Parts: sequence; structure tokens; C-alpha cells
Amino acid sequence: MPPLKYLSAYPAHLQSQVRELIDQGRLGDVLRKRYPSAHDVRTDRALYEYVSELKSRHLRNAAPINKVLYDSSLGLTAKALGTHTSVSRVQGAKLKARHEIRVATLFRDAAPEFLRMIVVHELAHLKAREHDKAFYQLCVHMEPQYHQYEFDLRLHLTQLDLDSAERTA
Repeated sequence: MPPLKYLSAYPAHLQSQVRELIDQGRLGDVLRKRYPSAHDVRTDRALYEYVSELKSRHLRNAAPINKVLYDSSLGLTAKALGTHTSVSRVQGAKLKARHEIRVATLFRDAAPEFLRMIVVHELAHLKAREHDKAFYQLCVHMEPQYHQYEFDLRLHLTQLDLDSAERTA
């Protein structure tokens, strides 16, 4: 079996449990049972409102977000599920920054927990640029189940790869 590319940083005992679920053909069932429904944030406008609400609840003093949208160029092939960009422009004597958050369109039909995890991750970049201890502490502050959702999202991505390989075989 090929390596579990989304789980390569996790301990061997967790990877072996995942391989066992894959061998038994149960990974998809486990995920569907744990995350049975998709969210209803379907449009870019609804996504902007969703992100703005989370930001106002947890990061009131952070810079404003100017644009939030689903981006079809992001995803498994782009190796990015979401991005936060900051573009600085000179306006007179001031330097103005515009912040954009883009979320891969594969999250349009995902479980609400996965969308929340990605949004929390990108919002954390407003305060912390690097993926360091402070960054992950902020993520957990905004979503206490952040690490579990990230692991389960990696399982979901593994299942998507398996489904894709099955269709092409």
C-alpha cells in the first residue's frame, strides 16, 4: 500500500489504525458516521459572513478582512486548502493592507467542522504568520477541537484519494 501522504507526520500506531480501516474498507463509513452532514455555507457571500462572524467573536482587534471566497484553483493538486494573503499598498502617506481569505471549493460540500477548521486556520494567520506554537494555541482558542478536526480532515483527504484511485482503476 502506498504511504499515507496526509498522515506522514503522525505516529506509526495511528497510521496502522488508519491502514486497518482502509484494508477493511471502513474508512469512508467511519467518517460518514462521525460527520453525517454538509454545511449550508454555499456562496462566497455566505462564506464572507461566516468568516466575519468568527473573526468578530475571536479576533476583534485583528485587521479587517476585505475579501473571502471559494477558490477552485485551491485543493489537493495545489497543495493548499485555504490561503490568507495580505497585499500592502501605499495610499498617500499611509500603508494600507488588504487581507483576503480563499477556501478550496472542495469545502463547499464538506462537513461544517472541516470548513470551520480551515477558516480558523486562515484567521489565525491574521495574528501569527508562522505555524508555530502561538499559531496553534490561537487555533485551539478559536476551535477547541481543532487538532481532532485537522486529523479527521486528513482522513477525509485520504478517503478522497482512495475514491479517486478507485474510479481511475
